[in-house]
Amino acid sequence: QVQLVESGGGSVETGASLTLTCTVSRPTFTNYAIGWFRQAPGKEREGVSCITTSDGMKWSTDSVKGRFNISGDNAKNIVYLQMNNLKPEDTAVYFCAADVNCVATFRYWGQGTQVTVSS
Repeated sequence: QVQLVESGGGSVETGASLTLTCTVSRPTFTNYAIGWFRQAPGKEREGVSCITTSDGMKWSTDSVKGRFNISGDNAKNIVYLQMNNLKPEDTAVYFCAADVNCVATFRYWGQGTQVTVSS
């Protein structure tokens, strides 16, 4: 069973930076994708960014382009989400998820980590 654990969330002020970490245990496939998602109170979950381990292909939603950067350490099965210039609208619970590629319906999810950005 694939397990994912997020860490690195916290409460910061507008303009600050945070780095979220997703640690993947017991991946059942050699090449996989890690997606970061977020869900704000009263809103639907949205995809934030995704990376594939086979070729390092990345995708990010428009609202975070230029501010967030996703990267991975395949040897350690860790994926990072570097978040810069945080805004109050980035406040949400952030989840990482794993599956075979970035367009899959992700089957494996972490428990989430809270990010709160105050103005």
